[in-house]
Parts: sequence; C-alpha cells; structure tokens
Amino acid sequence: MSLIIRQATVEDCPLILKFIRELANYEKLLHEVVADIGTLEESLFGYKPYAEVVIAQYQGQPVGFALFFHNYSTFLGRPGLYLEDLYIQPEMRGKGFGKTLLAYLANLALERNCGRLEWWVLDWNQPAKDFYQSLGAEPMDDWTVNRVTGEALGKLASHYSAKDQP
Repeated sequence: MSLIIRQATVEDCPLILKFIRELANYEKLLHEVVADIGTLEESLFGYKPYAEVVIAQYQGQPVGFALFFHNYSTFLGRPGLYLEDLYIQPEMRGKGFGKTLLAYLANLALERNCGRLEWWVLDWNQPAKDFYQSLGAEPMDDWTVNRVTGEALGKLASHYSAKDQP
C-alpha cells in the first residue's frame, strides 16, 4: 500500500470542500453544507485555526481526508482528539485506507499526550459502526448528543449580557 498521509495546506481548501460535500451526500446531509472555500481558509488556516486536516493520497491522488481538533476531558485532566470527519472515496474503500487514517490519528493523539480519540457515527450507518468496533472503538450508548444552532443559538446567547458581569 502506497498511502501517504500529509498535512493539508490552504491550497487544499477546494479539495477539502469537495470531500466534505461527498461525505455529506453519502450521509444524506448535503442540504446542510453551507461551508465554502473562504470559510474553510479562515477557520482552518487563518489567524486562529480551529481544526486540522490531513489528506490521504494513494499513488499521488487524493482519496480521502480527516478533519479533527482538540477537545478536553476534565475526568482525565488531559486533551483529546475529536474526529469531526473521516472520508475515503467509495471506489477506494476496502483497501485499509480508513484504518490507516485512524491509526495515524491514534498515533498523533499519543504523541500529543491525549487521553482519547473520539468521534460520532450516524445510527443508521451500520457498516461504519461495524468497522469502528472492529478497531476497538466502544459506542457510548449512555450519552446523548445535544446541539444548539441557528436561531436557537442566538436566542440562548441573548440571555447573557457582559455588562451584568462584575
């Protein structure tokens, strides 16, 4: 296997967006993608990068990516890596590339003294769930993801006023 994993650069933003859209299409969530090249350039490579991206290349061609960032476990008292997206193009699946990307991230987590590597998987995506469990991942069935976004995020934020703080 001649898979190379490399750090993405700002010049990769069109490719990253392409992979994000392909992943969203597979997940039946393409209608939710509002990211564009400009937002990726700013949020991934701007003054304060919020996430990192690695590109998987096979025989010199990009075949997938992983986008991740640090989180923190108060219980462990250590950082962790959170994998937001892992994607391998469908025609390249089954060659061990996804496992190699996850192994790369696990190694990076250890190098950075992280206590864990974690990610979400859609409930209906049984092939992904089976794959992750075959690698030793444990589903966290006793936790429920909560999210506030859009109008609800603005409404919640409106309940805070910095002027009320001492």
